Amino acid sequence: MIKDILNHTKGDRWIWLIIILLSSISVLAVYSATGTLAYKRGVGSESLMFKHLLFIVIGFVLIYFAHLLDYRYYAGISKVLMIITIPLLVYTLAFGSNLNDASRWISIPGTGLTFQTSDLAKLSLITFLARTLTKKQENIKDVKKAFLPIMGSVCLVFILIGLANLSTALMLFGVSILILLIGRISFRQIAIVCFGGALLLLILVFFGPRRETYKSRINAYFHPEMQHSDKTFQQDQAKIAVATGGFFGKGPGNSTQRNFLPHPYSDFIFAIIIEEYGMFGGIIIVALYLLLMYRIIRIVTQAPKAFGALLAAGLGFSLTIQAFANMAVAVNLFPVTGVPLPLVSMGGTSILFTSVAFGIILSVSKDVEDYKLQQNNSANQSDKIIVGEIPAMG
Repeated sequence: MIKDILNHTKGDRWIWLIIILLSSISVLAVYSATGTLAYKRGVGSESLMFKHLLFIVIGFVLIYFAHLLDYRYYAGISKVLMIITIPLLVYTLAFGSNLNDASRWISIPGTGLTFQTSDLAKLSLITFLARTLTKKQENIKDVKKAFLPIMGSVCLVFILIGLANLSTALMLFGVSILILLIGRISFRQIAIVCFGGALLLLILVFFGPRRETYKSRINAYFHPEMQHSDKTFQQDQAKIAVATGGFFGKGPGNSTQRNFLPHPYSDFIFAIIIEEYGMFGGIIIVALYLLLMYRIIRIVTQAPKAFGALLAAGLGFSLTIQAFANMAVAVNLFPVTGVPLPLVSMGGTSILFTSVAFGIILSVSKDVEDYKLQQNNSANQSDKIIVGEIPAMG
């Protein structure tokens, strides 16, 4: 059975390797970082690790089946996803679970699980934009047929996510602009989208329900010396973790800052990795995500169809931008945002949505490989025909 699965496993081998390595690192890091959480819950760290491992295994199953499915099917369901996503985002704002004055999660009935609707919104908006840009290429500059649906969808999702999760909304907005650039939207139209996004951003920052939180985090980042210690607590503890890690770290399971850092197993897991594995471990993580970005760019440039290129670009850039944003927060390059490190941070349904995204990227990669094989076979066949037509000498 395993042999059959391996025979049917296709797509970019480097991306498969990156997924396996990041998932393996995740198990070790989460097991170490959840010690304090396990103590508070009155359970062993092993139980949390096995739960995390279960989601990783389910994630691999989703990657496998998502990469077997022709990515063009996702174009057909993109409209349905958007129709489902918008009401879910509204429902989350009104009735979702509230944490730190933000409603980001809703419960899945009968499972005891919760998920962030913004994770679904990423998949929905990216697939919708890729489909719309592909179908509207002939009328790409038509304001009514192409531009308004695109701008409306981007700005609507941005405001609905941004009311509770501004960092995720900003990253998704940036990815959307990248997709528009690749999709041949004019600079004038992109400038209008950016202006609309900037206007919505100002409204959220100055009049939104979390305006005091944003103000506090920005002030803590730019003026830490003027803030009360509780305002800079997360940044301070992350700095200690990074500073005490050295080059080779304290060793697996020897972190001390996991006992002080809020969410060391998710938002600040990169700081824990550096503390335990040092700068060497941090460089490996950064290198893996850089390699992932490089392989995705290769897929985008070689994809035979526009929809595949736009889909891989959107999903790939979404994952890598989120990864670098998480790492930048951990080393105090960015203000605190609260986004997990893809495939590394502990998570439930977020791992599953990330896995689906990787599966779709691998599906596009599989199509690139099939196209190259077809081209090579056609070239070989042409060579045989030409050789067969050359008359024998003598």
